[in-house]
Amino acid sequence: MSKIVKIRVGTASCGIAANAGAVLEAFQNTVKDIPVEGTGCIGHCYAEPLVEVLTDDQGSIYYSHVKPADVENILALGETGRFVIPEGRRKLELVKVLALAGHVDPVSYEDYVANGGYKGLERALSMAPGDVVQEVLDSGLRGRGGGGFPTGRKWSFLAAKQAEEKIIICNADEGDPGAFMDRSLMESVPHQVLEGMLIAAAATGATRLFIYCRAEYPLAIKHLNIAIKQVYEQKRNVIRGRELEIVIKEGAGAFVCGEETALIASLEGRRGQPRFRPPFPTDSGWKKYPTMINNVETFGNVPLILRDGAAEYAKVGSEGSKGTKLFALAGDLKYPGLVEVPMGVTLAEIVFGIGGADPNEVKAVQTGGPSGGCIPVELFNTPVDYDSLRSLGAIMGSGGMIVIGKHRCMVETARYFLDFTHRESCGKCTFCRVGTTRMYETLCRITEGKGQESDLDLLEDLGKKVRAGSLCGLGQTAPNPVLATLRYFRNEYLEHVREHSCTALACPALVDVKIDLSKCIHCKLCVKTCPAEAIAGEDVLAVDNSKCVRCNSCIEVCPKKAISRVKRGE
Repeated sequence: MSKIVKIRVGTASCGIAANAGAVLEAFQNTVKDIPVEGTGCIGHCYAEPLVEVLTDDQGSIYYSHVKPADVENILALGETGRFVIPEGRRKLELVKVLALAGHVDPVSYEDYVANGGYKGLERALSMAPGDVVQEVLDSGLRGRGGGGFPTGRKWSFLAAKQAEEKIIICNADEGDPGAFMDRSLMESVPHQVLEGMLIAAAATGATRLFIYCRAEYPLAIKHLNIAIKQVYEQKRNVIRGRELEIVIKEGAGAFVCGEETALIASLEGRRGQPRFRPPFPTDSGWKKYPTMINNVETFGNVPLILRDGAAEYAKVGSEGSKGTKLFALAGDLKYPGLVEVPMGVTLAEIVFGIGGADPNEVKAVQTGGPSGGCIPVELFNTPVDYDSLRSLGAIMGSGGMIVIGKHRCMVETARYFLDFTHRESCGKCTFCRVGTTRMYETLCRITEGKGQESDLDLLEDLGKKVRAGSLCGLGQTAPNPVLATLRYFRNEYLEHVREHSCTALACPALVDVKIDLSKCIHCKLCVKTCPAEAIAGEDVLAVDNSKCVRCNSCIEVCPKKAISRVKRGE
């Protein structure tokens, strides 16, 4: 009979949100002679809480959607709740950056070292600084924060500078709604991020390290602080005879601080606003010292390059985009969560093969966060790399990927994303501050049935000017959702401005809510639920659409599905 040798409970943010803390506590209170540990995220966020049971003969057995009451069944190796990894995800054999995520204790230095941790740093310290830079150059690694700038080239700029102090900053701001790649990596393998930063210091001669992390990531910050303390205790921060200080700066959640000069301003205690370049940060950055910034995922790749060699790393990926990429899958699909795929796989392979979305129900995918572009399903054979996505009017971004079903309205989708970016503008550039606001107001008019055909020309004209006239990446990419949807889904815009109608029934001002009396059983759950008191009637219930706020509460609670949205006036 199989014997359990260890139990792991996924306690990253996704697991904790699903009550994994109670599951971990239940195991710890029940089991006395078997090691029980909390681990990071293995990417199957849709199946949390996840428990991995390691046995002496069967390897790993996974259980999904675990509750504290399931502990006894799992300890008996019962069948209930056993988790079968979907076919599309079983084919992901090239997991590199996330190889240790969910398989080591995030706050155990010994666990990380036992699994090959800090071997990359040890090799880097045995090499000349210039050779370390060349290794990263030869790997073909490009910045994973969205811009795709060759990492080795950026390192060479800092390495060439002579200064009293040289600064390295890890951009852990990750402001894209729906993106959680960096958070998961910091929560699951904080030492991997720190090792990448220390290798960068060994290559460039940096004297001080900062991690700029948004305060909304408390678990990531907690694990990083523990890991930094362990790095100090083990003297891993002593680089070429100099002891480096590693400091975490908690950001207040401003999207614009993902831009490097705005980030530096915030790090210095000033308002987060971008500045003109040149000088570039590698010439004059934090407190005028030469400064280099990479994001979390970029640093997470670096230990692999130094440990295994540039040639081995470059075997994966496409010609112009080497290695793997992390994506946060969300939206209208079956298996949302975190995935790592080789650069060059197609959108179809990710959305359908891994995410499990129904090809017959998908309209588009939005890549690159709120300032990315929407790509129609007809173009899903496009390989996912920096250059291919840019040619479609989209961007890689940091790795957010939102699947959009056929029941969604693309005009409302563009309005939704621009609502975020226009509010996040720091206000420094007129084109960004005023232009995105005018674009948002125009989209609101269209979704309210008040738009005109000339508004489409206005959106295209404004979008191009905002893109060309903005100082930083926020304004330069903010028009992308609008311009891309106009390019690929212009028919939906025309329907809104010509017919003042929304086929998707997604624009609240263009729909009514109606009760099908042939299905209604008069339970009055809708009446009790409606926050606007828009449903009334004794013998026959009816919706007063002049009061209705289209919150969908009545639709969701109706046991007979008798309530639905219809085109306005029907």
